[in-house]
Amino acid sequence: MTDPADRRYTKSHEWVKVEGNEATIGITDHAQSELTDIVFVDLPKVGRPVKAGESVLVLESVKTVADVYAPADGTVSASNADLKAHPELINQDAFGKGWIYRLTLTQALDPSGSMDAAAYAAFVASGAGATH
Repeated sequence: MTDPADRRYTKSHEWVKVEGNEATIGITDHAQSELTDIVFVDLPKVGRPVKAGESVLVLESVKTVADVYAPADGTVSASNADLKAHPELINQDAFGKGWIYRLTLTQALDPSGSMDAAAYAAFVASGAGATH
């Protein structure tokens, strides 16, 4: 799957789609593929303040447990409640129905801490992008 060009990507394999001061966060198709079947998502509580780089939640797969990190400072404004009953949505549609949480940003996303789709694809292809 091609990484959508309308978002930014982190070295820890999160994608971030910013609209105004809201950011929607999920994990990349590459990450979900490496994790294999996701069986549980520990969703963050709405209203929780987070700092850039902080672990916001944990994903459990049949293979491992992986942290999902905040791409910027903000407050959790929504969690994808559908993932409680259907964590496999992340595997099936990582860039759509498999979104994980939203942040109300308290600062702009730092472009130096993320990549565009082309740079992320090169990062993964280089082997430097090994997942958790």
